Amino acid sequence: MKLRRPSLHLVLTASILVLAVALRIFDPNPVARLRLSIFDSYLNLKPREADPAFPVRIVDIDEASLAAVGQWPWPRSEIARIVERLSEAGAKSIAIDLILSEPDRLSPATLARQLEARRDLAPILSELAKLPSNDEMLATALAKAPVVLGIAGETATGRTPRTPKARFAIAGDDPLLFVPRFSGAIEPLSLLADKARGAGAVNWVPAKDQIVRHVPLLIALNGVLVPGLALESLRVGMGETTAFVRASGGSGVGAFGQQVGIETVRVGQTVLPTTGDGQLWLNFAPHDARRFISAHRVLDGSFAPGDVAGHHILIGASATGLLDLRATPLASSVPGVEIHAQAVEQMLSGDHLIRPPLATGAELTFLVLAGALVAWLIRRSGALLAAAIGAAAIALVVAASWWAFSAAGYLFDPVYPSISLLAVYLAGSLLSFIKTETDRARVKRAFGHYVAAPVIEELAADPSRLKLGGENRDVTLLFADVRGFSRLSEGMDAETLILFVNRLFTPMSEIILDHRGTIDKFMGDAVMAFWNAPVADPAHAAQACRAALAMQARMIRLNREEAARRAAAAEPFAPIRIGIGLNTGPCCVGNVGSPQRFDYSVLGDAVNVASRIEGATKLYGASIIAGERTAREAAGFAFLEIDTAARLRGKDRPERLFALVGDEALAAAADFSEFATSYKQAQSALASGDSAAAEANIDATRVKARALMASHPAMMPINALLDHYRARLQS
Repeated sequence: MKLRRPSLHLVLTASILVLAVALRIFDPNPVARLRLSIFDSYLNLKPREADPAFPVRIVDIDEASLAAVGQWPWPRSEIARIVERLSEAGAKSIAIDLILSEPDRLSPATLARQLEARRDLAPILSELAKLPSNDEMLATALAKAPVVLGIAGETATGRTPRTPKARFAIAGDDPLLFVPRFSGAIEPLSLLADKARGAGAVNWVPAKDQIVRHVPLLIALNGVLVPGLALESLRVGMGETTAFVRASGGSGVGAFGQQVGIETVRVGQTVLPTTGDGQLWLNFAPHDARRFISAHRVLDGSFAPGDVAGHHILIGASATGLLDLRATPLASSVPGVEIHAQAVEQMLSGDHLIRPPLATGAELTFLVLAGALVAWLIRRSGALLAAAIGAAAIALVVAASWWAFSAAGYLFDPVYPSISLLAVYLAGSLLSFIKTETDRARVKRAFGHYVAAPVIEELAADPSRLKLGGENRDVTLLFADVRGFSRLSEGMDAETLILFVNRLFTPMSEIILDHRGTIDKFMGDAVMAFWNAPVADPAHAAQACRAALAMQARMIRLNREEAARRAAAAEPFAPIRIGIGLNTGPCCVGNVGSPQRFDYSVLGDAVNVASRIEGATKLYGASIIAGERTAREAAGFAFLEIDTAARLRGKDRPERLFALVGDEALAAAADFSEFATSYKQAQSALASGDSAAAEANIDATRVKARALMASHPAMMPINALLDHYRARLQS
């Protein structure tokens, strides 16, 4: 069985959908940034509403603190004083967003070594060397407080960190497969780390646009799983020892055999949804100065203890010179410590942003189904309905995406599927437009020589009619043939004969086209035309009658012009006459031939009858003869019945024939009515066999005909028809 060749429309649509799906799966930077920019817009429209009580506070090393205490770095004895006062005030946890990896160079013993050359200070230096170091003072303070120190992942040293103080219970795949990885770590001094209750990573993993949208809850440092600073602050503040990590393959996480990543991290009863690589998608709240306590106020004791008691505290820097500023979706410059603080706030509030594992699949499913629907509608119903349905689908998915975000914090991307859908629509519309224009051009090429320009435009509006095959339709047919063509063409060479035929049929063709007819073919000295196809015309019989009358009138003028020309040249002239046959009946209308070469034509018995009626004009001497149905459907025209049961050549069934002698104006004239009455009387007498009465009536009818033609010059001559009746009378 021969397979059907897919259409260009199908191939193009499928290609665009496959490309769109592939781009989303590989997710290059422009696609990812587009998606992230939409989520940023959502967050700007509806940021998280922070708790006015602010369960999290930031002790800020700001410009005012640097002015009051001195330039950075401060002696760690000052950090120890801050920790002590925060602990005394009842802080739940104290996270230090600093990497204290080097000994304090401002410790007394260090200063004493630096001043050994000053012999005049020897007694003082001896006493300084006996004092505890600033690091020891900080370690003492750390031992009495719920402190989390900062640790940083890096790639230069490859040093393995010490065992984290947080424990992990893991369900499913190993988190180390998914979390951000660093080959080494920069850790606090052992003296400090041993006394602290926890250590958390301060690293960021910003997007390529350097905007922070996530904070890692877990990272891998040279193969060791370490909590992020915010997660460790929450754990220490809640007095928990273990964080539970659930990944693909774990209980309740359907992975279908795939390693899709981390699903949640739980501390106590607090469940934190994560991205596949273990990051918390940040639901930022606007910046608020009430979150911040200036560090110098903690040092001088002017802070309100109620702002600390029962709160999670983070110590960090906002001073510009300390270079800890980050960009977020809500602001171009935010202190890094505030991002950690907002992460802890979000953990406590439970107001999360979640990118569900099924989100990408849902977006791609919508893209494929909506794209296929729009492409099908373009082919089936046109671009306008497809645009309406596509716009409705886009509006629906945008509304659904916004509702999911605003109601539940779910992140679904409506833009990439919508752009892909638009690409399908534009490509399909363009292809449809090109096809339409091609079809129009094909219609015009196919019909340009056969039908009038207005009819071509009507047909071009629906090119589907131009197809191999046909349809049954009532049509009115016209056959016109030159009388005595053989005699006229005698002595003409081929070139002269072609010029003669073209000069004769050019005006005839124009008349047919002007009356919305379709020229079927030229057959030597004859032309065949029909009405009511390819464009429907309810008045097809009347149009054909008008065309026939106009053709005979044009022949009269052509003969007069040619006679005058021949007389001027002293050449003999023989008038050219044509006979026209009209018939109306059912036919099969359509393109006949093969898909590569076909003609638009009509087939049916009515065609043969029309041809035979045209041949009967020679017998009856009438210029135009119409069949019974044509005369009936064009009843307003001036018809004369010429035979009630004519036997046409090659046809067994007798036909009722009528001579068309004029248009509606002639038919409505009073003198035509008198003439028609006389004509019928002559016919009746002839039919009854009353020769004398028939001859008298024929003569009377001839007289009335001359008078009628004088008053109505457009009337077809009927002398030859009356001569036919006289000949029948004599025979």
